[in-house]
This record gives sequence, C-alpha cells and structure tokens, in this order.
Amino acid sequence: MTMPKSLIPLGQSIKKQREKLGLSQEKLADRCGFDRTYISMLERGKRNPSLLNLLKLADGLETSVSQLTEVYNGSNTD
Repeated sequence: MTMPKSLIPLGQSIKKQREKLGLSQEKLADRCGFDRTYISMLERGKRNPSLLNLLKLADGLETSVSQLTEVYNGSNTD
C-alpha cells in the first residue's frame, strides 16, 4: 500500500524540526517511545501517524502539532 504524497510535507516538517534541535532519528525515537525506523518512515512520508503519535512527536520535538502541520494551511491535500 502506498501512502499519499500529501504526507511528504509533514515528514519534511518533522525532519526540519529534528535537525533544528540537533537530534538524530534515534534520539527522537527514544524521546517519543518509537523505533528509529518509524521516524525514518515518517520523514519520508511512508507512514501516516495517528493523532496520539503526532502529539508524542510534537512533545519530543519541543513544538506543537499545529506547528508541525502548518505546511498544510491553505493547501489542498487531496
């Protein structure tokens, strides 16, 4: 099953914030209680995170869900 391309901007947002904090995928995964491969797949737009996982990511990235998803403001993601 392929994921929609609309997940790519979210992945880019996650990666940008992770790198801004100087975190490795492994360190972010530890902070969130995820596996490193899950972080990798999110950043590549290969996984669609649940709301609960978005909340965990935002916490681990020291930001908010709205900040992570602001790339979708005013855009059509169909």
